[in-house]
Amino acid sequence: MHHDERQGAWQVVDHASVSAILADPATYSSDFSSIAPTQEDFEVFVQGNFVGMDPPEHRKLRTLVSQAFTPRVVNGLQPRIEKVCARLLDGVADRDRFDLVDTLAYPLPIIVIAELLGIPASDHRLFQEWAATLFGGDELGEAPTREDLERALNAIAPTVREMNGYVLDHIRRCRKNPGNDLTSKLLAAEVDGVRLEDQEIVGFVALLLVAGHITTTALLGNAVVTFDRHPGAFATLRADPGLLPDAIEEVLRLLPPFAELGRRTTRPVVIGGQDIPAGAMIVAHLAAANRDPARFDEPDVFDPTRTPNPHLTFGHGIHFCFGAPLARLEARIALRMLLERFSGLRVPDYDEVTFQNPAVIVGVRHLPVEVAGP
Repeated sequence: MHHDERQGAWQVVDHASVSAILADPATYSSDFSSIAPTQEDFEVFVQGNFVGMDPPEHRKLRTLVSQAFTPRVVNGLQPRIEKVCARLLDGVADRDRFDLVDTLAYPLPIIVIAELLGIPASDHRLFQEWAATLFGGDELGEAPTREDLERALNAIAPTVREMNGYVLDHIRRCRKNPGNDLTSKLLAAEVDGVRLEDQEIVGFVALLLVAGHITTTALLGNAVVTFDRHPGAFATLRADPGLLPDAIEEVLRLLPPFAELGRRTTRPVVIGGQDIPAGAMIVAHLAAANRDPARFDEPDVFDPTRTPNPHLTFGHGIHFCFGAPLARLEARIALRMLLERFSGLRVPDYDEVTFQNPAVIVGVRHLPVEVAGP
């Protein structure tokens, strides 16, 4: 435990305490609506974004959405993900150098999510542009203040407004002519006679841009960087692709895309011998908990065979990441196809690699790689 005077928050870093905090939403609230900076256009997303909700509102939204976004729906995407990966990699088949993010890690999850929602192919580029603006972090420093956050919200507000209008129009089209897409299924989802409001669906679509896109983009880039920095990793995985799932989990442990989560105490608590008052800001550090030597042997070592691997990258408890199964599936398919297509894959110069702002997400923005044929 450490109290950060500048941030006015308690920093929690050990695995046991972070796990306990995430597992107790009654004591550690995810709702910061009363103290967070506000911006009119962002308010439209709040209704469907259950990441920032506590029970019972969280339970209602997540239950309704779960009716449409089922494990069967995610698993059924495998053939389409493979086709999208193949098409994207075909585009660089005659090249020995390309940017892995621009070519594969960035467009793949956006295309999959847009198709899943029933968005016309001609509009997929819009989703890519929106995501680039929402998660660029260009307005923020590495330790943003409240003023920084307010400035960033105002800067991206026009994009949020445009996205909100587009998604609402798409929802209305699906209501008139329902299909087999996720948007139509969200419109039909019902629990105890309650259905999702249009604006709640818009909020969930915005959430999917995070859960279904940016996590996968970061994971793919982080995986290639991690494998490249550990000689022999690519060769080992190419020889035995069955090791990929465990290797991906190890990348997630070492480089969680979202390194921390905020919570607010609803009552006085004691953590690590410290008395914490009600209403205090808690920062639960997933990245630090994932390297806690009390929980992981040799925590700073990349071990692609590590099992069990109880990392907290996707959270814990009722807020466990909704997009985790999709991110894992996309990563397995994309990395397997990279290994199959290229007998050689390396990052030739890390001076040419552009990293994301870690205050927003831990990942790479540009990742030039050199490849050799099968």
